[in-house]
Amino acid sequence: MSQFDSLVNEFLEHEFETMPVMASQLGLTAYDGALDDLSAAAMQQRDTDAEAWHARFSGVADAELTPNEQIDRDLAIAMLRGRTIVADWEGWKRDPVTYSGICLSGIFTLWLHRLRPEHDLVESTLLRLAEIPRALAQGKANLDPTLAHPLIVERGIGSARGGARYLRDLLHQEVTDGSDRGRVAQAGGKAADAFDDWAVHLETVAKQASGTWVFGEERYSRLLREKENLTFDARSLREMGQKEYDRLDAEMRVLALRIRGTEDWRAVIEEANNDHPRSEEGMRDAYEVWTERARDFLAETGLVTLPEGERCLVEPSPVFQRPLIGVASYIGPPAFSDSTVGHFFVPFAPDGAPDEEKQERLKSNSNGGIPTTSVHEAYPGHHWHIVMRRLYAERIRRVYGTPYFTEGWALYAERLMRERGFFSEPIHELYHLEATIFRAARIIVDTSLHLGEMSYDDAVQFMVAKSGLPEVTARAEVGRYCWWPTQASAYLTGCLEILRIRDRWLAARGLGDVPRKDLDADVLREFHDALATSGALPLGLAERAVMGAAAVGGPGAVGGPGAAGGPAASGSAAAG
Repeated sequence: MSQFDSLVNEFLEHEFETMPVMASQLGLTAYDGALDDLSAAAMQQRDTDAEAWHARFSGVADAELTPNEQIDRDLAIAMLRGRTIVADWEGWKRDPVTYSGICLSGIFTLWLHRLRPEHDLVESTLLRLAEIPRALAQGKANLDPTLAHPLIVERGIGSARGGARYLRDLLHQEVTDGSDRGRVAQAGGKAADAFDDWAVHLETVAKQASGTWVFGEERYSRLLREKENLTFDARSLREMGQKEYDRLDAEMRVLALRIRGTEDWRAVIEEANNDHPRSEEGMRDAYEVWTERARDFLAETGLVTLPEGERCLVEPSPVFQRPLIGVASYIGPPAFSDSTVGHFFVPFAPDGAPDEEKQERLKSNSNGGIPTTSVHEAYPGHHWHIVMRRLYAERIRRVYGTPYFTEGWALYAERLMRERGFFSEPIHELYHLEATIFRAARIIVDTSLHLGEMSYDDAVQFMVAKSGLPEVTARAEVGRYCWWPTQASAYLTGCLEILRIRDRWLAARGLGDVPRKDLDADVLREFHDALATSGALPLGLAERAVMGAAAVGGPGAVGGPGAAGGPAASGSAAAG
């Protein structure tokens, strides 16, 4: 083992010890019985550790490393730099989901992936359930009403209520053995009581909360440049988003004129939204049908390599996730497991939502839009990419990545499938463009919110007017942007960067002038496989990896399907 490999392994082991839920989600089952220490001291120590690890990786000179190792080092540096940039924001004092999310995902993913025999899962579940009151008590001690904003706290209340229902009513149903089921039901009830108490506490915090969700221009711009390896700052990114919005708007006007004889594409979409599944289960069925059609299209065209045995299951979204995310999402197979099964979650409404809200959400998942979302979440979007990453990427690249790659790839996948004729009906093309212009609007709103130049209500009205979202969906969306700065900008920004990298890669092969729809599928497959197997790197690093592979002759140079061996892994979550 090289000195650099030893450093990487030492770092990862430290990460797994301090964040056992993450380790467990990656498929490292030795950590399945532990919940993270979420005390103030532990949170502050992580910031201190990030500085120290950043210094150690930064001290490794290029001369000591292969080109591939240089990328791994720079990935570690970028990821750690991101932590140090946000340290003074102290999100753990602002966001209740810091605590409920660890508790709930730490149990939910055990049963989602089922990597061990049921009795072993029960024992780990009982250990984690017993730790939930401690974790939530640490949250009570840490949350600071002078920093927290009511909007973010209210999201946490929704998560707490959904979590209590999951733990009390649903979790034990996963267990087949009667005795073990009773043990889980009893422990789940106690943990649910702790969640109920947590929700009551959060209601008090929400009344007192006087903080802000405005992340600030300096932090936002530094994350773009120092963590994501992009050339944008917050304002230039917003300008790019506006430019893309205007370009897409013009293209959609032409297509709408062809479809309905009017340039008002919003009116065309609004009319088409009425053609939607009439129930949530009908919506799930439709997503499953289109997911299989997208996979069949890839098998027929050869645009990507489909790994043997992979599967993507289409399922209702978890109960505790529904108050937080109003769109489709995906969880991939754990990085350090043998699984190649992913889970595509369709957006069911929160418990207790009125029928009117359910119907509005179903309109947001119309029959015209379901094909492009299926491509985004499954084939060749998140599911295909994350399985390829699991199978072929370097160890550290299976642990760390960025939404600017993962979400950029999924939006690029939509663009690719349109280029190659998958969206056979013009209305499907219009919905694909709507999904893209929606991501352009997200850039404008996300940057404006965190520059402090747009209010929550203004952002909701902007999304309703500019992207055609129903108001209930727009409110869930904008709440997410306030909660998760820079993520909403990842989709279109990443897609455009991937298109730029593809142009450069094709030019290096003398194919820069060939229309993209006319490119040989074998050529595109080589690019797609090389990019996907490089991991989910900051895009400047991904470009280095892919162009390095091009220079030496194919995806095997970055661990792709042509490479020899390599451990199988990757586990990622993505939200549309």
